Amino acid sequence: MKLAILASLNGTNARAIVEATKKGTLDAEVAVVVTNRQEAGVISLFKDSDIPVEIIPSKGIKDREEYDRMVINALSEYQVDTIALAGWMRILSNLFIDAFPGRIINLHPALLPSFPGGTGISDAYDFGVKIAGCSVHLVNPVLDGGPIIIQAAVPVTGTREELEERIHRMEHLIFPQALQWMAEGRISVEGHRTSLAPASHSVREVSVVEGCVISPALELPL
Repeated sequence: MKLAILASLNGTNARAIVEATKKGTLDAEVAVVVTNRQEAGVISLFKDSDIPVEIIPSKGIKDREEYDRMVINALSEYQVDTIALAGWMRILSNLFIDAFPGRIINLHPALLPSFPGGTGISDAYDFGVKIAGCSVHLVNPVLDGGPIIIQAAVPVTGTREELEERIHRMEHLIFPQALQWMAEGRISVEGHRTSLAPASHSVREVSVVEGCVISPALELPL
């Protein structure tokens, strides 16, 4: 699997993906990291790595298709087949989605379908939910509305900042896992539901981490 990571923010989930490829738990090559913000932290995160970073500023470009066409053209040089949205703070146009059908995966910091949009953690905390979390899903034209691959349920305790830290730790586990399932070709979609084919090799399943419930369970090497 040849992967492009799109990130607008500090890039910690991009780093988790790259670390998974280095550890051998994710069978993918990260061909490029793309950001739409010249001040994004992800730039400095990868400045000394061998992974190229493409900075394609979106400020002032109101037409989503116009901007997405620029990104698609840049990605074509790297011949990527899968897109990981790791804090990509833009809504994709149908043009972009159609360019990578069924191969765009997004991480969202809430238990979808609750609290879509860019402020999922704050929205959940302010609403007073007792269980928050994060979701990885396939992208379709509905904002944060694509079929869900994996979720982590995180109990809400402590401050908003403490909740955010716990959610981010779960994100760093479930995002590479979902990408690995995609690399193995084990994800299928029927209607709006995904299903996961059994692993072809022995794995150790882990469904609870730090008191957070993950479903489907993480698959760790024996």
